[in-house]
Amino acid sequence: MMNTAKLEGLMVRVGGQSRTEVVQALRDVSVQLNARAETLLTHPAFDAPRDQTLRIVERTAEQLGLEKGAVQSQVFATARTQGLELCPLVTGPYLRLALMDQANAPDSVLSAGRGPTGAIHIASEPVSEDVDYPKGFYIRVVDGQAWLRGYRCDDTYVWAPKQRLAFLLPES
Repeated sequence: MMNTAKLEGLMVRVGGQSRTEVVQALRDVSVQLNARAETLLTHPAFDAPRDQTLRIVERTAEQLGLEKGAVQSQVFATARTQGLELCPLVTGPYLRLALMDQANAPDSVLSAGRGPTGAIHIASEPVSEDVDYPKGFYIRVVDGQAWLRGYRCDDTYVWAPKQRLAFLLPES
């Protein structure tokens, strides 16, 4: 399992590249994409993202005080009360590139209707109310292969207590 402290204050440069350049950077290091990630990469947020450096921290729902887990809106609201912010949508591919040494997932199941083991979901504001449209990205390594995957959920899906999420720690 990846050392959680690794994401504690990880500085990640995001934006400043065209969509084509970001996709090429992912290809250059053999990052695999699922169809939902490909859909998200076509979102207008990737048209001309502002170049910025973000301080990323990792929290589980449990670490946020949600011992039984919670639905996404509750997880995000709780994080905000603790001074954390949601990441811009464009954070996903850049965090994937920054964490190419992420530990291998303990299983190879790619889609099971639950939070995948070993995944870090990038907490970002959903860009569509449509439940069929991807809500955000997660990063995972399966059988030695780095993935950037998009995920879908509605606000009845309960995030497990151990589900790992990446948040933005604003500059003080």
